[in-house]
Amino acid sequence: MSKTSIVELLEAGLKAEAMRQRAIANNTANLQTPGYRRLNVKFEQLLNKAIESGGEFDFEEFEPEFYHPNNTAVKADGNDVNLEVEVGELVKNSLRHKAFIRLLNKKYSQIERAIDLR
Repeated sequence: MSKTSIVELLEAGLKAEAMRQRAIANNTANLQTPGYRRLNVKFEQLLNKAIESGGEFDFEEFEPEFYHPNNTAVKADGNDVNLEVEVGELVKNSLRHKAFIRLLNKKYSQIERAIDLR
């Protein structure tokens, strides 16, 4: 992974957070849908696995995945969405998104300053 840039990592994180936002919105929209099971996004686990492999990988092909965690209490109607959990996930997702944007902006500013020095 030595040739993977910080920009690629940040862009992958932003992509995952956008997917997570869609999952949270979908979960919230289906709060009352009988039998609905909440969605989440598998990103960190995949990223760790790729990093631990030690080889290089292409972020163009690196895709976060939707999955059903199946680790939350299921109500009598078969639905496992909890509004408080989704609001908490929304707040965490928003904070991660802001952090990725700030880091990406900082990196681009560094690149611009390096170009201006020439």
